[in-house]
Amino acid sequence: MKLLVVGASYRTAPVATLEQLAVAPADLTRTLDRLVAQPYVAEAVLVSTCNRVEVYAAVSGFHGGLGDICAVLADQAGCPPAALANHLYVHYDAAAVDHAFRVAAGLDSMVVGEAQILGQLRDAYHSASGADSAGRLLHELMQQALRVGKRAHAETNIDRAGQSVVTAALDLAAGLLDGELAGRPAMVVGAGAMGSLGVATLSRLGAGPLTVTNRGADRAVRLAESYGAKAVPLAGLVDALSTVDIVVAATAATEPVLTRDVVTRALARRVAGRGPLVLLDLAVPRDVEAGVAELPGVEVIDIDRMAAILADGSAAADAAEVARIVTGEVEAFLSWLRGADVAPTVAALRGRADEVVTAELRRLAQRRPDLTDDQRAEVARTVHRVVQRLLHQPTVRVRQLAAEPGGDQYAALLRELFDLEVPQTSPVDTVPDVVEADPTVRPSFEVMGVPVSDFDIPSTGGAR
Repeated sequence: MKLLVVGASYRTAPVATLEQLAVAPADLTRTLDRLVAQPYVAEAVLVSTCNRVEVYAAVSGFHGGLGDICAVLADQAGCPPAALANHLYVHYDAAAVDHAFRVAAGLDSMVVGEAQILGQLRDAYHSASGADSAGRLLHELMQQALRVGKRAHAETNIDRAGQSVVTAALDLAAGLLDGELAGRPAMVVGAGAMGSLGVATLSRLGAGPLTVTNRGADRAVRLAESYGAKAVPLAGLVDALSTVDIVVAATAATEPVLTRDVVTRALARRVAGRGPLVLLDLAVPRDVEAGVAELPGVEVIDIDRMAAILADGSAAADAAEVARIVTGEVEAFLSWLRGADVAPTVAALRGRADEVVTAELRRLAQRRPDLTDDQRAEVARTVHRVVQRLLHQPTVRVRQLAAEPGGDQYAALLRELFDLEVPQTSPVDTVPDVVEADPTVRPSFEVMGVPVSDFDIPSTGGAR
């Protein structure tokens, strides 16, 4: 089995495409079941956040695995694969490990170093574990990715730049409100993880009074009480909206909550001369209807706008230090992976030796029926001891060699020399050499009728 990552993020896709791909929590298990039901996909973890949708998979073949995953994603988005191809990136084998570790460390985040992605990865991993879609390979990958993310935050100053997406959005909002959020009335729509972070951040910045609304009134009340805020029912959204300057919208709704009609009615009740109503839309799918941005007196900051503004943000020194950690951890994981790949071959070799010893002892028993039980037992112990001592050094050495780059050739040589049959769940193919040698040259094969040249397939040669 090999690792494959197929996904889209704020780097490659607009919010509209991410909205199409987004998987609601209620649909997560069903989507994971569909992924692992595909012929080439043995394991799957699905990450769906406000700015990325990614499938981490253990696949038996690159071409087949890519096709299977793209088929599920295209069905989820309700569009043909061709419509997604330009927005999807593909990471295979070593590059898949590198990507997973970079994501966990916050290097691939819109706000470099933000720690929220760690919790999102953990949630995705727990969901996959609960759905029984993560096997040995993805269990190891996710556990190590989470460890690498924690190490990056513990050993570097990446946290200095690693503000949350909420904090970054509120910084942008402050620039639209004379640079000051303290004392500004604010509302949070949604009481999930992002909504909770929004209330906590607004409270820390001194914004207030704070209002919280949510489809589930009980959660809104509990969250509001924790920060001395006021909870209002979603039915009172228009009135509440007319009294605030800042709104953080972060629900899991599948349709916009802040529609043009709702915002228009709120603006009509708003006191004249209050300045702009700033709406921070941190949800995918979007909470703010597209037409709202056209209304006078309204400023909408969504994921697309944040990506454009934050693209020039700098945390170069801290990011470089984290990148060095990631590079070392990727190589360590690949060494473990290569060692794990040789284990079945070593087990098969020892199994073959046991079969030979058992057959010879059986012949001995037939030819020398005069031997006592004690004598036969002593012969058996001696023969097993000799075989084990003969095999010990070669098997230790092949494990060591397998952990080095190109180490898989030693396992293949053992299989050839001893004519070993190592069971595999299905044949494993590889990425064409042209992809590894030169990422600017694209192979001509197709996935679901879409040329692979349309997908973003970077070099598989390790950390980038």
